Amino acid sequence: MASELRVNTLKDAAGNNSIATSFVAGGSAKAWLYYASQATVDSLNISGSTDTGTGVLDIAFANDFGNSNWSGHHTTDYQQPYLSDQARTTGTAKLLNRNSSDALVDATAGNGTFHGDLT
Repeated sequence: MASELRVNTLKDAAGNNSIATSFVAGGSAKAWLYYASQATVDSLNISGSTDTGTGVLDIAFANDFGNSNWSGHHTTDYQQPYLSDQARTTGTAKLLNRNSSDALVDATAGNGTFHGDLT
């Protein structure tokens, strides 16, 4: 039997530092990943990643976003990592890694966070 906890505000153990649960739910990352050598090492809400070419990593979200207007941030050990807006869907993202010469290169390590409303 599933249980349910309904609260409007969270506070620390001393009863201070209150925050609305809507702020926590709305402001928390809905997915994140850390990868090395183009393979996912650890993640939340990522069902898989696929190395689809030099410097290109496609990821799939385990739970889709409500629309394709979610926000993401991607960093790597190279100077120009970015998310491809052309491949953004409710259930997938494409991470691209470019070096300082603007050539696609595989990142030694990288990470990403994704924010938005889940379905």
